[in-house]
Amino acid sequence: MNLVGKSLLDLIGNTPMVKLTAFDTGPCELFVKLENHNPGGSIKDRIGLSIIEEAEKSGDLKPGGTIIEATAGNTGIGLALVAAIKGYKIILVIPDKMSREKILHLEGLGAKVKITRSDVPAGHPEYYQDIARKLASETKGSFFADQFSNPANPLAHRSTTAPEIWEQMDGNLDAFVAGVGSGGTVTGLAEFFKEKSPDLQMIVADPEGSVVADAVTKGNYKYEGGSWLVEGIGEDFIPTNLNLDLVDDAITVSDKEAFEVLQTLLKEEGILAGSSTGTLISGAIKWCQKQDSHKKVATLVCDTGNKYLSKAFSRSWLKDNELIEEEGEGDLSDLISRRADKAEMVSVKSDDTLMTAYNRMRASDVSQLPVLEEGKLVGIVDEEDLLLNVYRDENLFSKSIGSIMITKLETLDVNSDESSLYETLSQGKVAIIYDKDLFLGFITKVDLINRYKSLFKLS
Repeated sequence: MNLVGKSLLDLIGNTPMVKLTAFDTGPCELFVKLENHNPGGSIKDRIGLSIIEEAEKSGDLKPGGTIIEATAGNTGIGLALVAAIKGYKIILVIPDKMSREKILHLEGLGAKVKITRSDVPAGHPEYYQDIARKLASETKGSFFADQFSNPANPLAHRSTTAPEIWEQMDGNLDAFVAGVGSGGTVTGLAEFFKEKSPDLQMIVADPEGSVVADAVTKGNYKYEGGSWLVEGIGEDFIPTNLNLDLVDDAITVSDKEAFEVLQTLLKEEGILAGSSTGTLISGAIKWCQKQDSHKKVATLVCDTGNKYLSKAFSRSWLKDNELIEEEGEGDLSDLISRRADKAEMVSVKSDDTLMTAYNRMRASDVSQLPVLEEGKLVGIVDEEDLLLNVYRDENLFSKSIGSIMITKLETLDVNSDESSLYETLSQGKVAIIYDKDLFLGFITKVDLINRYKSLFKLS
């Protein structure tokens, strides 16, 4: 087999499959197709190529044209990858819950990204699909990709993904578990599989809060205003591309279940996958455990976890969103997102330069750093200190942190009450928490806000 492609587009598809062994799947065997091996890192490369090539064939997309789409990220990457190679401009409208890594990937591919709200329904002025549609109507020479209704979306899976799976499984497949974003994956796969084997079970794994599972199992299509942290799947409406007549069952999966599966998948199977994969595998496991006879079941590793390192694989993010359980101490240490005494905090030394401090702040997305010497806190440097000391003079970036750091530090004992913490934060200060002589870390305004969000059980 010739593995040398004429372009990167030739490497889309033909991804491998592997059997999972780290999970309790009852009497069933569970296989995953590694769609993270696509050039853009996800299954959506397939529909990006299909949508653009079908639009070229129909004349809807002409040379020099602009592609416009509403996307949770991966479809955008697939479209942007193909657009970059074929020489099209592209504008993408993305909900604000998408990972920073996805956005940076899109921008790196040359896409113009517009970020809008993820917590509003269709009809709202900031609903991402409505914005994209309006933008397409106002942009000369544009093509609206419209993954939710475009028949080229399920076509990609009917003609490539499904036949590959069928061949890899030697036609021995009893059930397939997929998620619903645009609906194209489920529909395209089901159309092929049901033709080959009418008894094959097509299962939807759906995040809690999405309308799809209830539509399948209860015939309830009403969106109740739910939200979820998993990206790329789950909907507040039934997409045109989703043929519910081809779906046999649906499994609801919580965010906590999805993100827990991701950790196991990486630690025990070595597969670094994105958040939607956690939902699919968790749903597949649940379905498998309900069976009373042996079945071969398959699902997807939808995309690579490299796009979610700051979220799905960040302990502090998981903790902030109550996706991991940690036994608290019952004091202010429970509010510290990164513990200094557990080597979780990024820090600097007094002889480091201001440039070093700046780079570490940017890399870790923090606005202040502790200055440590032999594990002892000797000062703090924040972004305001940096600005005041590098203003209009490039040479000042080489100054030592020790020359500008704040050394007069007001600290709080870890056993202080919450009102003392609030008073400190309301004065515009970061709370510096100590347990006797041991520096534990900082508490910021955001940390206290997260505390109240959790207390009030807000999503």
